[in-house]
Amino acid sequence: MRIGLRIFFGFFLIVGLATVLTLRVFVQEVKPGVRQAMEDTLIDTAHVLAALAADDMQAGRIADGDFARRMAALREAPVNADVWGLHKDSIGYRVYVTDAGGIVRYDSTGTDVGRDYSRWNDVYLTLRGQYGARSTRSDPEDEASTVMYVAAPIRDGDRIIGALTVAKPNAAMAPFIARSQHRILLYGGLLIGTACVIGLACTLWLVHGLRRLRGYARAVAAGERAEMPLRGTSELAELGRAVQGMRERLEDKQYVEHYIHTLTHEMKSPLAAIGGAAELLQEDMPAADRERFVANIRAQSGRLETMIRKLLALAEVEQRQRLETREPVQLGALLARLCAELEPRARHRGVALRLQAPPGPDVVAGDPFLLRQAIANLLENAIDFAPQDSDIAVALERRGAQLAITVADHGPGIPDYALPRVFERFYSLPRPRGADKSTGLGLCFAREVAALHHGSVRLANRPGGGALAELELPAD
Repeated sequence: MRIGLRIFFGFFLIVGLATVLTLRVFVQEVKPGVRQAMEDTLIDTAHVLAALAADDMQAGRIADGDFARRMAALREAPVNADVWGLHKDSIGYRVYVTDAGGIVRYDSTGTDVGRDYSRWNDVYLTLRGQYGARSTRSDPEDEASTVMYVAAPIRDGDRIIGALTVAKPNAAMAPFIARSQHRILLYGGLLIGTACVIGLACTLWLVHGLRRLRGYARAVAAGERAEMPLRGTSELAELGRAVQGMRERLEDKQYVEHYIHTLTHEMKSPLAAIGGAAELLQEDMPAADRERFVANIRAQSGRLETMIRKLLALAEVEQRQRLETREPVQLGALLARLCAELEPRARHRGVALRLQAPPGPDVVAGDPFLLRQAIANLLENAIDFAPQDSDIAVALERRGAQLAITVADHGPGIPDYALPRVFERFYSLPRPRGADKSTGLGLCFAREVAALHHGSVRLANRPGGGALAELELPAD
């Protein structure tokens, strides 16, 4: 299972269980809570009515006195109330009064007058000075038919002369209980839904960051130029910076080791030539031979100097992950200047440079110095391989959102075995007319510059003979 699903399901499980347990407790507590509140109200009501009924009870007219008449009028009085969205149009109390022996002397419903209630808890306990209450089913087969009875003593001074009981069906509170439970479940569902959305958003954020970090790590492992994608102060960004720091340290170590190995390998040949010529110069020899060996030392020294200079430039470019500054560069004007600068070298080799740069937008955003060096390397390669009395076609054209620079010569082309390796560091093919091989760093430099500018460079054989180099860059 993917880490994103694990995180989401784990979050959902924890939040879901916590919410379900909380809702269950709330729902289970609603009914007893409402009934406790109702019982508290019945206690207050019973004591108030008991105080109002005391005079009639003492006078022996509880069944037909002022208390009975007022209670009868109260049952007939209209009620029009809205309680939390529920309409109430009648009084739901039942009131009965018993004497000191527990015999019913008044019943607001008129049904149980004269009956013996002395054994019911509400009457029995109240007549003995205790708190009397009970909950009894009106229908023994129906659990929902329970009625709550709460009694209060009727006193004559300190003597208890009767008990007044107020009764109210628990079913009267059922709509309020159901409404409260419905609202709790509704908000609980919204809470779970919101928690799921938040959990999903957090999971997606975390997974997105991990995927970007994974993509960065894979690009680094593949040796690609990649920029650390995470910013800020989050833990993922800190992890990304730690990975980046580790990468840079490892790359620096490997880079130095690799360059030392390749540089020493490439320097063996010119150093051996210089050493051999120096040993021969210690002997007596004709002036012509001496001049030839001196020229050889100068040529090999120049080759070493060029190699070191280009290697330093390539190392600087390869270590960059992005361009620090970008500015508009007009490729048409840049090509014209380069062709003018390289024209003497081309003429010396009997080659003509033909530039085709049609008018139109030709601006890219980048480093003008690096672009100049990269394009110069492509042009110099073409000049070195072009046959005498031929020309090199240099063109600038727009390809959608890209600007393409092409350099085409009529030379021998690239052998099939060399095509996959032409952009390798220090890889170089023999030059025509017995010229020395190059440092093998120019095309590698051009590739790195193209990558820094989010472009590409290609080298291939032309169908009609010769080589074709293409440098594509995003137009600004």
